[in-house]
Formats: sequence, C-alpha cells, structure tokens
Amino acid sequence: MFGLGGLSRVQRLILGIIVLLIVDVIWVASSELTEYIFNKYQKPFFTTFVKTGMMSVYLLGFIFWKPWRLQCKHVQGEPIYVPVKYDKNSGTDSDDSSGRRSIRFNNLSEVRQLSEVHAEDAVISRLSYSASLKAEEDRLNALSKLSVKQVAKLGFIFSVIWFFANFAYQEALLDTEAAIVNVLSSTSGLFTLVCAAVYPSSSSDRFSLSKLVAVMFSIGGVVVVSISDLNFEDEIPVGALWALCGAILYALYLVSLRRKVDHEDKLDIPMFFGFVGLFCSLIMWPGFLILHYSKSEEFVWPTKSQWFFITVNGLVGTVFSEFLWLWGCFLTSSLIGTLALGLTIPLTMIADSVMKEVKYTWRFYLGAVPIFASFFAISFLTHYENWDPVLVAFKKLLHCICKKRLKPRLRELDREQTESLIIGGGSNGS
Repeated sequence: MFGLGGLSRVQRLILGIIVLLIVDVIWVASSELTEYIFNKYQKPFFTTFVKTGMMSVYLLGFIFWKPWRLQCKHVQGEPIYVPVKYDKNSGTDSDDSSGRRSIRFNNLSEVRQLSEVHAEDAVISRLSYSASLKAEEDRLNALSKLSVKQVAKLGFIFSVIWFFANFAYQEALLDTEAAIVNVLSSTSGLFTLVCAAVYPSSSSDRFSLSKLVAVMFSIGGVVVVSISDLNFEDEIPVGALWALCGAILYALYLVSLRRKVDHEDKLDIPMFFGFVGLFCSLIMWPGFLILHYSKSEEFVWPTKSQWFFITVNGLVGTVFSEFLWLWGCFLTSSLIGTLALGLTIPLTMIADSVMKEVKYTWRFYLGAVPIFASFFAISFLTHYENWDPVLVAFKKLLHCICKKRLKPRLRELDREQTESLIIGGGSNGS
C-alpha cells in the first residue's frame, strides 16, 4: 500500500509503530470529545451508527479513483467501429474490362481493444530486463489483490462485529471515565494472543511464552487499575464490563481479518471500511426501533452543535483513525495493534487531569506502567520473532534445578561403580 513494498521488515515495523502512535493521539482526543457529547446527548447507539455510516464515504473512490473503476470493468474490450481510409478509385462496384465485378468494402471497420492482461504482456516485453522484473512484480501484486466482490464480502462479514465492538466502547465511555475505559480495553491484547495462537495468521502473530508473560504483565496493570476504579464507583462498574466486551470483539475482529488477509497490499483498506459503513447502515437501523420502544435509548434528534461535534468526531476519530489503525496492524502485528490501545492511558490521564481535574490514586498510575512497557516489549519480540527469552530462561533454570538434584545421585553412582571395580579387582588378584 502507498508503494511501500520495497520497505524492509524493520522499516515496516517502525512505520507501523509511528502510525499506531498517531492513532493513539487521535483516539484520546476522540474519547474526550465523546464524553463531552455524552454530557448533553447520551445516545451511544445513535452516535455509533452515524460515525460508522460515515465510513461509507470511502465508496466515493469508485467515482474519483480510476483503479477502483477499472476493477469493475470487464477484461475483454468492447469492439469499436472506426472509419476506413481507402482509395476511392479502388474497391468500386463497377465492371472491369474482363467483365468481372469488383468488390466494394464497407467504410467502417471493427477494431477490438486488446485486453488489459495482454496489453501488459506487450508492454513488459518491450522493457529492459531490470524494468521488466519490477513491472512483473507489480503485476503479480495487483493480481493477488482482492477483487471488489471479495472486499464487499469481507465488509459484510465483519460489519456486525466491528459495529458492536465500537458500540460497547461508546457504552463504556457513557458509564465511566475515559482513562479507565482505555485501560480495560487494553485487555484485548490477551484475547488477541489467545485467538492468534488458535488461528495464527502470520509468523509475527506466533504464540510464545515471552509474549504471554508480557500480556499477563499488562493484565496485572489492568487489575491494579480496576481496584482503583472501585474508588470511583459505589457498585460494580458497568462501564468496565462494556469495555471488556469491546476488547473481546476487537480481538476477534482483528485476528479473523488478519487470517483472511495476511498483507495490506492484498486489501484496499479504504474500500473495505467503505463497505463496512454501508452494510452497518443497512443492517443495524432496526436497532433504533428496538431501543426506542424498549426505552433503553429513546430516539431524539441532536441539535446543530451536537451534530457538528458528532460529525467531526466521526470523520477524524472513526473514518480516518480506523483506517490508520488497521494499516498499522498490517505493518506490525495483530498483538501490537491491540496493545497500542494501552498507550492511550498516560495521554488520557493527562487529558483528564488537565481538562476535568480528575484525581487518580497511586494505584492507577502504578497499573499504567506495565501496560505501557508491555507494548514496547511485544514490539521487540515481534522483530525477533524466533527468540523467546522467557522460554530460554525457563529451560536454563529447569536444567540447573535438575542438575543440582541429580548431582548427589550421580556421585553416589560413581562411588558405587568405583567400589565394585575395587572389589572385582581384589577378587581377581586372589
């Protein structure tokens, strides 16, 4: 994507981390803006529906982006009829001197366009050797890309999962502080690790003991933060349950998509999100009726100022950020992409402290440290995917323990063997 096929693995990883850091900043601002909207307009389903529907704006690419339009056309060209230039003195319908009639030709000829595949072959055959290799590589990448029909099918499959993952996140923001929601959402790293172990999509998502320790280290921070959350709530925090539900759905959505599409060059990410937005709008609208008549979320039309904030939040915090996030996940790995959610925690704490003067206990800051550190640990382990330092240390420790326990037994065996040799030698001498 964007002509990045020539980047090395390290460059792709660094670029992916930078992209995910940008997404973190956008998500922090989006979560704060969402809480501001919910202060006067507490309609999480409506805001999720509108922001998701905005992603269908990507489908305008079929109008303005020529490569998308070409995918919708047939490979075989249609015949074109063009005038024929010929000598008027020849090809008449008069009799010649021998009495035979001459032939009159039609003044139009049928010209059939060469198909794009054969046209590319003709162009490549005229290139130099090095240029032809590059052109052939580009053509193979284009042939491996999913068709419009296949992208639409993926968008239909993942639209419902994606919608409910975002809806759970919106509900969590409605019930509790943004910083706490982002901390609990970071548990998607554990669910991603489990899902990737069951359904691995690439070598970067391979399960290892070191990754498990890093994720559990992050979960430990989440537990500490959850304990501090009890200071904000007099009862079991409902927002925490919504955040965990969204984390599970996000992990399922990302790992399943990475399993079907292992490289970003095979998928037009804007086209995919365009179809997700379209199918969410077509499928999820009955939710308004269910929530309205059940009085769970009565439908109320937002004011002009509320519409403005919802639109800005949707275009930047959903349409643009979701594209960057999925792209960053393809450049790095599914686990890094989900653990990147944890990096929003220190930024959100700063935003909450400055803008809303929220006071957090020392447990909250203590729990945020391992979550932040786990992201960079997983990034390091993704680069050295065949290295599992925790497993190596565990094997060495086990070897030392076994060797220490077996050492006295080995000495005893050596002593018994020596005594038997001495006794045997003495009997032979006698």
